[in-house]
Amino acid sequence: MEVVVSAIIGELISRFISFLIKNNTNQACPEEKLERLRHLLLRVHSVVEEAEGRCITNAGMLVQLNLFVSVLYQGYSLLDTIKYRPHEKITSQQDQVTRSCSLVSPVKRFRITHSLLDGNGIQSVLENLETAVANMTEFVILLAGCERMYRTPYDSYLYIDNFMFGRAVQKQQIANFLLQDVSPTGTPAVLPIIGGSLVGKKTLVGHACQDERVLSHFPSILQLTTDDIWRKGHQLLRFTEPGRILVVVEFFSDVDDDCWEHFYSAMTSRCRGSKVVIISKLEAIARFGTVKPVCLKNLPHEEYVYFFKVLAFGSANPDDHPQLASIGIETATLLHGGLITANVVADMLRKNLNTRYWLHIQQRFRNMVEDNLSVFHTHPKRLLEKDHPWTSPDWRRRGGSCSAMTRLPRDDFQIAVWESRLPPYTKFVATCVEQKPPSASSSSKKRRQFEI
Repeated sequence: MEVVVSAIIGELISRFISFLIKNNTNQACPEEKLERLRHLLLRVHSVVEEAEGRCITNAGMLVQLNLFVSVLYQGYSLLDTIKYRPHEKITSQQDQVTRSCSLVSPVKRFRITHSLLDGNGIQSVLENLETAVANMTEFVILLAGCERMYRTPYDSYLYIDNFMFGRAVQKQQIANFLLQDVSPTGTPAVLPIIGGSLVGKKTLVGHACQDERVLSHFPSILQLTTDDIWRKGHQLLRFTEPGRILVVVEFFSDVDDDCWEHFYSAMTSRCRGSKVVIISKLEAIARFGTVKPVCLKNLPHEEYVYFFKVLAFGSANPDDHPQLASIGIETATLLHGGLITANVVADMLRKNLNTRYWLHIQQRFRNMVEDNLSVFHTHPKRLLEKDHPWTSPDWRRRGGSCSAMTRLPRDDFQIAVWESRLPPYTKFVATCVEQKPPSASSSSKKRRQFEI
């Protein structure tokens, strides 16, 4: 009996001591937790960056890498939200507009973060990061056996953009598909890339095809569209060089199975090892694939904010401009995850690190969101995705960057919205229409035309 009582007392004492230790850990001052957060982020970031410079063919490692990236940006999001408080000039009207175009408004995010400082929020993120670090040992060991990618200085510049843009796991999946052994049947393998409008499908495939290993593996890379398939695109294969060929087909609309089979039969007659990558926003196109499709979605909010912040500040340190960093986070939320818009706005902000200027640009785009919500009852990004007319920012208003212009063309005209800073310097062109009279159902609208 005494042995049983002694064992029970010992167990109770052990649990009480564990409770005190855990409680003392959770009561640590926020400064210590933030320092621990920075340390863990540095470790995870180092491993992720090293992994993105290796040729990873193990599917399990790619899943782990995806988890590490997710935890990494969650940590950065919390750290930035704590460091950069909301700008005091946000009005209740601005809050309402931002709340309308986002599932979680920036003000609410900051309010949540303030409660996290007093609760277990930081501790929860720390535990997630610590779990990731604890599971990295085997990953790092396996990573050491992966071949390092050879990079020229230009490739390194692209690598920085790839890292900010994300999609490192998907790019590895595409490269692995293109370089894997020939199927036993000898028929060309087909990889579908499926995703919504403007999520970066063509950019992802383009970067994967620029891999030196891919370029040396395929003597010919042919780009086709839906129209080419309809117009006997299989005949174009006769004009390519002998040997393996990589065909990238972009589907703007669906095609019947007979038409596809005719094209695929022509591909089968090519040299063994030829591959096909099909790109589309139509999920039905995935039926032509011979392997599991790669599905792309919008960047997670945490990753998108990090991406926008790096673009907007360039070589400047956000910690030296905390007010601008706060405005940048709010602006990124306002843009609702649009990649092209992020490049356009960030390019404007990067040229003038001035608080009043950043607030001015933010207000212009806030007005744009408000106008589209008023007229079309939806965010302009969703209108862009549907190729629907949308109301553009009016730079002719007081203080606008185009205030020096006397007048705009009265007829329809085209304008280059954004030009890529990297070769081949892709241009994104919009068609603008004349402003409607006040009695019209809608005001100045813009129709988007997407150029590859």
